[in-house]
Amino acid sequence: MSNQLKNQTSPYLLQHSENPVDWYPWCQEALDKAKAEDKPIFLSIGYSTCHWCHVMERESFENQETAQILNQNFISIKVDKEERPDLDSIYMRVCQAFTGSGGWPMSIFLTPDQKPFFAGTYFPKERKYGMVSFPELLMTIREKWSKERTVLVDSAETVIAALLKSQERGRKEGGQDQNPEEGTRLMEAAKKWYRQNFDAQYGGFGQAPKFPTPHNLWFLLTEFEKKREPDLLAMVEKTLRGMYEGGLFDHIGYGFCRYSTDAYFLAPHFEKMLYDNALLILVYSKAFQVTENPKYLQVAEQTAMYVKRELSDEQGGFYCAQDADVAGEEGKYYLFSPEEVVKVLGEEQGEAFNRHYDITVKGNFEGANIPNLRNSKEGEESFSGGIAKLYEYRKNRYTLHRDDKVLTSWNGLMIGALCYLYRVSRRKEYLDMARGAQQFLEKNLCREGKLLVSWRNGIGGAEGFLEDYANEMFALLCLYDATLEQEYVVKAHQLCNRAVEEFFDREQGGFFLYGHSKERLILQPKETYDGAIPSGNSMMAYNLVRLCMLVEDGELKRIKDMQMKFLLMKAKEAPAGQAMFFIALSDEMELPEKVIVVLGENEGEVWDRLPFEVPLGGVVRVLKEETKEYSRKQGKNTYYICRGMHCAPPENQYVRMEKSK
Repeated sequence: MSNQLKNQTSPYLLQHSENPVDWYPWCQEALDKAKAEDKPIFLSIGYSTCHWCHVMERESFENQETAQILNQNFISIKVDKEERPDLDSIYMRVCQAFTGSGGWPMSIFLTPDQKPFFAGTYFPKERKYGMVSFPELLMTIREKWSKERTVLVDSAETVIAALLKSQERGRKEGGQDQNPEEGTRLMEAAKKWYRQNFDAQYGGFGQAPKFPTPHNLWFLLTEFEKKREPDLLAMVEKTLRGMYEGGLFDHIGYGFCRYSTDAYFLAPHFEKMLYDNALLILVYSKAFQVTENPKYLQVAEQTAMYVKRELSDEQGGFYCAQDADVAGEEGKYYLFSPEEVVKVLGEEQGEAFNRHYDITVKGNFEGANIPNLRNSKEGEESFSGGIAKLYEYRKNRYTLHRDDKVLTSWNGLMIGALCYLYRVSRRKEYLDMARGAQQFLEKNLCREGKLLVSWRNGIGGAEGFLEDYANEMFALLCLYDATLEQEYVVKAHQLCNRAVEEFFDREQGGFFLYGHSKERLILQPKETYDGAIPSGNSMMAYNLVRLCMLVEDGELKRIKDMQMKFLLMKAKEAPAGQAMFFIALSDEMELPEKVIVVLGENEGEVWDRLPFEVPLGGVVRVLKEETKEYSRKQGKNTYYICRGMHCAPPENQYVRMEKSK
């Protein structure tokens, strides 16, 4: 029997629409029902490709007895974190306040006034892992709600007061003046952390689990380009090789999994996310441009191939993710036995393939095998035919669930990444993919100048959040860098003005996660820490710095200055978690690696090759008319070229400045 989720479009919510739990989406009806029936709210937050979300559903939400406890004593609300990042952010803070950590599925218990009094993540159906069972927890909360409600309410009030105090303290500190030299000190502190936590043996930073966090590598590459500190490049290259050679990269179907469960990138958490693959395309593309190592371009192109054939909507947009599970087993889709490989490829080629990709009778993962190149030599290109056969065999062997909603935020990152890949590969198909996705967003996820969060099956979602605007601005600016078509700058400028109007704190600086016109929740956070993806605030800083280099707008510059000051203060808390902001700050302080001002009109071949010859991260500003700073030389198109702090004399022909040593 269907519950209240049956008419939703989110794949995650629809996965639970036939549960015996009487689920509601987050809506006023559910909140009103909790008040009318004087029941606490059980809020469950997750996403459709989350392994432990699947486990908790099978164990508890599909169980009739557990469902009966929930239905009789609670109002149960299910939320897709990807559609409601505001609720996810707020209640993740709550979960961390209660438990010291967080994750998904997130399990929060609220008063009817939305105030949390208990929080956790996954709870098992029966006692195990040293954890209380979920039914026991429900019965305990039911008892306390009935007999000791004051204790629960007081707990909620204490947590909310602490979070509000922290939020207010951050806003006041954001208004304080900052020492301009503080930025240099904090960037050095971040680099010191990376150096101290770098795993010189396997690559990556810290202990297992290891997340890709490509924006950290992006920052280190940018710093290497400007400072020429060789150890920064060495850390990046070791990590890029480790991620590719291990099982984090899918050597059969391509693309990267979400994170590595071990220190050496062999055994991943097998779900694949659009945002990871977007940012990894970007950083492998940049690594190729910096080092000219063709392996990095190969990885970027293979990852783009994965996105094209597995995550692409026929209308141009990109889907969210692929699941880790098949038939309740995580990773089963990706594993091979030596016999399977020989059966598909034949004895001679199959045995050679098994040797090369570490596929053995003993196995390298729970008795089975994750194909990897950790102990192999170069030359896997000779196995391309075998990879194609195994890819088709694997597709027919099992079917992976795919979250086929299109998110504005993650599509923005992928558009930008494809523009980077186009510029380093010079292959037009990547620009075509980026343009197609941008056209999809403009057609389906934009309403009267406002962005929507998501789209699925022809239906658009709620109005967008900060990350939707920030990442779509990034996409537009990358499309401009790839084409020099001024319309993209105009659209980015318009979108920026909308973001400032809806999200910016004009008193203290910084952008709120959700807009001024949105539903009021118990907190109104400003996300500044770069987690799996860069925060909306750090992306806005990057966008503002670049946009101010491209347009003359005094108010925009004022907003940019406030944003940089705000994030400079926030960066003191955890410098290593501010990589994206530091990329923006570095460009603000030292200029990008290359800046070109072109005074003139499109002149064909010379103009067309600019996007390929300007380094990724460089800026090309096109002027149609002379200014007091820029005048035509001999009445012709004139190029003003600077690298770092050195500028060449204006020329009528574009002359590539060689990279400084």
